[in-house]
Amino acid sequence: MCRHLGYLGAPIPVGALLTRGPHSLRTQAWAPRDMRGGGTINADGFGVAWWIPAAAASPETGNVGTRAHGGPTDARGSGGGADAIAASEPLVVSRYRNAAPIWTDPAVDEVLPQLRSPAVLAAVRSATVGMPVERTACAPFAHGRWAFSHNGAIPDWQRVLTAVATEFDSPSLLEAESRTDSAALWVVLRHLLERDDDRGRPGIGIAEPKAHALVTGGSSRATDPAVARAGGDDGRVTGGRNGATPAADSDRPESMLRQVALAVLRHSPTARLNLLLGDGETLWATTVHHALSALVTDEVAILASEPYDDDPRWRAIPDRRLVTARPGELSVASLELEQSERARS
Repeated sequence: MCRHLGYLGAPIPVGALLTRGPHSLRTQAWAPRDMRGGGTINADGFGVAWWIPAAAASPETGNVGTRAHGGPTDARGSGGGADAIAASEPLVVSRYRNAAPIWTDPAVDEVLPQLRSPAVLAAVRSATVGMPVERTACAPFAHGRWAFSHNGAIPDWQRVLTAVATEFDSPSLLEAESRTDSAALWVVLRHLLERDDDRGRPGIGIAEPKAHALVTGGSSRATDPAVARAGGDDGRVTGGRNGATPAADSDRPESMLRQVALAVLRHSPTARLNLLLGDGETLWATTVHHALSALVTDEVAILASEPYDDDPRWRAIPDRRLVTARPGELSVASLELEQSERARS
């Protein structure tokens, strides 16, 4: 059920990320290796989102659409990287989607490689039986600085997500741009993210995780055995910049993603919820039933349903985990950790 991929690092051609490696995302559309829960190919459309400065996207500036975060220099591919992302102006998402199979679209080779960004989120789609095959049903779903993809399915999704939307006081699911579980789920999550943005940071009273396994700094070690397996036999994951712990602000989207996923699972325990969220600076993901791998170095952070090459630094993420990734930093926590900690407090 779908494949997705998120990238943070030095500016790269957007199209190149779709075709990178012997097992690229484009290849995974017709020859996936680890499909679970039904489906054999991902031929029901695709999409890709990339981030640009808000000023570049404004018609008033005369620079609509394609510059990378760091301005014209980064857009040409020199300089930039993780520090350029951190120092950039406010970011917004640009996006391209098509309901046709990715291998049929010449834009992947002819247009998208001309666009450069240090942050990309892409997906190829395998539609759940009964759901429409249309452009608006294709991830990434996007708004403002946020882009979102869902790999999985929610049984009886209209009943389930109506109940979840009520819990979070979300807008009507009729606002979803397509009649699919993924588009409706995005209405709920987007509402929480926008409410936090509108009120400024700190945010909306959604509880922070009281504990999680953060792996950062070259000498740090994972405390969760599952994290240790994700990071190697000794529990290490590539060191973070200056060994710094991510700011609390960055934990808020993590908390929202966790709470939405757990709410769906309360109403639909068999739901498959590999979620991927990005804001141009950080990637957040959940693993529920489907595969996810991470490749994190000091220069790059990549989360992918399936590794696109044989680099030995790829690490498989265990099931029912919440992942936060930036260049140099990888956090892997139990998806239920916040709930269990709250119950004990």
